[in-house]
Amino acid sequence: MNLLSFREPELGKDYWVEDNILPNALEIAQRCISNPAWTLGSPWRPEPWPGMRAPNALTYEELTKIEQCVTTRMQIPALRPQSDSDMGFSGHNHIQIVGGAEGVARPHVDSASICDYAAVLYLHPNPPTPHCGTSLYRLFIPGQEPDGNVCPKQYESLSEVPNMPQEVDPTMFQEILEVPYVFNRLLVYKSDLIHSATSYFGWSHELASKRMAVVFFWKVK
Repeated sequence: MNLLSFREPELGKDYWVEDNILPNALEIAQRCISNPAWTLGSPWRPEPWPGMRAPNALTYEELTKIEQCVTTRMQIPALRPQSDSDMGFSGHNHIQIVGGAEGVARPHVDSASICDYAAVLYLHPNPPTPHCGTSLYRLFIPGQEPDGNVCPKQYESLSEVPNMPQEVDPTMFQEILEVPYVFNRLLVYKSDLIHSATSYFGWSHELASKRMAVVFFWKVK
């Protein structure tokens, strides 16, 4: 019995890629690294997200350019960004920096009450490998046939889906698509698809050595 439905991810329908999205991406990266105040996630605090992050990564003008591109490419009228009132502390327009020792791929879906679409903007100008972008997965419990990759909208997370194993861990998923990390690339995807950062990099204390990305969460107005 399949626990989830399967939908073959299709470029232009389930996910979108826009390269060279911002003309001042290097300036933004340098500005983000210089941020003096960070909130720590795992492994330092019991948070579902790894590394460290800070709000207000992009200015109003930069955000407007991103959202204009998203609404045009997806042919939707308007977007409403996640706010703090949706589900506690918002992660929208946060810069997130994660080192190689601070996180691993963790397939998940984004809550349907938070967003219909999510996105990441890759901002490290010289990643050591392109295999550190974002991957899409399907459920593949050992000893069973491959399962689906779409979480039903009525559930906030995979762990809420009926008959899902109590402990959901990365070994229960099979990668089906990888979008490589490219500087100044925007990846937008439907939030009900199982996804994760492919991997993280950077093993020193220098922030500039680590994986860096801005994250976005939107509902369709």
